[in-house]
Amino acid sequence: MSTPMEALKAASQHLRGNLAEELANADPSFSKDGQLLVKFHGFYQQKDRFDKEKPPALMLRGRIPGGRLSPEQYLAWDDLADRYGDGTLRVTSRQSIELHGVLKDDIKATLQGLHAALQTTKGACGDVVRTVTQAPNPWLRPDLAQLDAVVNQLASHFQATSNAYAEIWLDGERVDPEKEQERLFGPTYLPRKFKFSVTVVGENLVDLYTNDVGLAASFDDRGTLDGFFVFAGGGMGMTHGDESTFPRLADLLGWIPPAALLPVAEAVVGVHRDEGSRENRKHARLKYVIARKGLPWFKAEIETRASIAFEDRELPPWRTSPVLGWLERADGTLALGLSIRSGRIGGHFKAALHDAVSNFRPSVQLSPDQDLILLGLKQEDRGEVEALFLVHGHPLEAAEPLAARAMACVALPLCGLALIDAERVLPDRLADIREALSRQGLEGRSLLFRMTGCANGCARPYTAELALVGQTGKSYVLFVGGDPEGTRLAFPVAHKVTVEAFPAALDHLFAAWAAEGHPDEPFGDFAARVGAERLRPVFEEQA
Repeated sequence: MSTPMEALKAASQHLRGNLAEELANADPSFSKDGQLLVKFHGFYQQKDRFDKEKPPALMLRGRIPGGRLSPEQYLAWDDLADRYGDGTLRVTSRQSIELHGVLKDDIKATLQGLHAALQTTKGACGDVVRTVTQAPNPWLRPDLAQLDAVVNQLASHFQATSNAYAEIWLDGERVDPEKEQERLFGPTYLPRKFKFSVTVVGENLVDLYTNDVGLAASFDDRGTLDGFFVFAGGGMGMTHGDESTFPRLADLLGWIPPAALLPVAEAVVGVHRDEGSRENRKHARLKYVIARKGLPWFKAEIETRASIAFEDRELPPWRTSPVLGWLERADGTLALGLSIRSGRIGGHFKAALHDAVSNFRPSVQLSPDQDLILLGLKQEDRGEVEALFLVHGHPLEAAEPLAARAMACVALPLCGLALIDAERVLPDRLADIREALSRQGLEGRSLLFRMTGCANGCARPYTAELALVGQTGKSYVLFVGGDPEGTRLAFPVAHKVTVEAFPAALDHLFAAWAAEGHPDEPFGDFAARVGAERLRPVFEEQA
């Protein structure tokens, strides 16, 4: 028996539903079915949970392959945020941009403004292949540069073919939905969302193992891309108290040559389409197909469908190269990587970025850690760029290590799934961590911290060294043991940790790290070595 969502997709005439009629009426809200369908068009309807007087508003998300934007495209997003949104931009953990606070009456004008800048929200949300992420390339490295064409190809190939988006929002020519066919997705699309990510061997700048499909490009002796290591089955979401749901890291299937890329990618998406649960959306991601049917079955099924055989090759070790600050590029220009807390761009900082992009015309690349990188700045303009940010009250200082890669999801008050705060309280929790490190004599150390308002894991907490995951309206689950390269899952050491109890929990963990850890041992490695059974009683006995 399929879910109501499956029935809605089947009856929607390829995602049209009654959206055109609803757009024309005076109701400030879309209907319940309309709210589900607009996700496929790239936006969510949200209600401020603390201000009942505010009308419902929409959050728009761009589908931006690799997070790459021209100066004109970035400025279009900036302008639309002021014209129709709440005046802020938000960089996401999948190299996209979100506009918040767009009213239903303004949605069409907003989407048409994006379209004029060759931007789209189509397929950024919903049960389709989402934005394809890519390792950032502030250095203009030749190996990373070869990923642009790969990412563009995947993004184009796996875009839904329905004409509904163009008809409803862009006044495009109408097409008979009875004559349309979704070549890859079918009439009911995918059971749940699907995520591709692409990097090069040795650089895990994308949290590769958290994706449905991860691709790590390899290169021959001349530096030409000669194939891909293929990973499958990663995903972060889970539900508290339901052991049948869990975060999972992707498995390495093997290596393939470039000609096999699209056949293999189609095969994996096809297995998800055909085998993913349509009876229980909590079990609908690809990771549950692999967990249920087994990796040997899955690998054999992909080889059969794609008519290939995976090759076993040695995978080099991973690193995560810093992308922040001033960086030299191969062509003699500069890149400027800017750390943005929770990805939120607003106020004077937004004005500084607007002026920098307007005046110096750099291109932009967003990072999966919610950074924004200005690309192609001239060496001689460095002083003027620094002066511009200083005038706006944002001197370009080196990012503090703890904050540099910390992430939090939006959570309250806008996300309907959030149980507790994340983005709004991230600065306070970072302060708690700094103070606890200082109390234990660990001032020179740092770690990778993330937090979310619920268990869905949008800020990828389950691969962090330390994480808080919203559990109730007043508490979190405390996770430890991941690593900065995203190759290991964290595990819970305490449940129902309140904000007030968090500093004491940190003291217990950091005291053990100081006493039992090796001098150069990262916190995540220490926690993984010691294990949950060792850390959990320490907290419970002394809390």
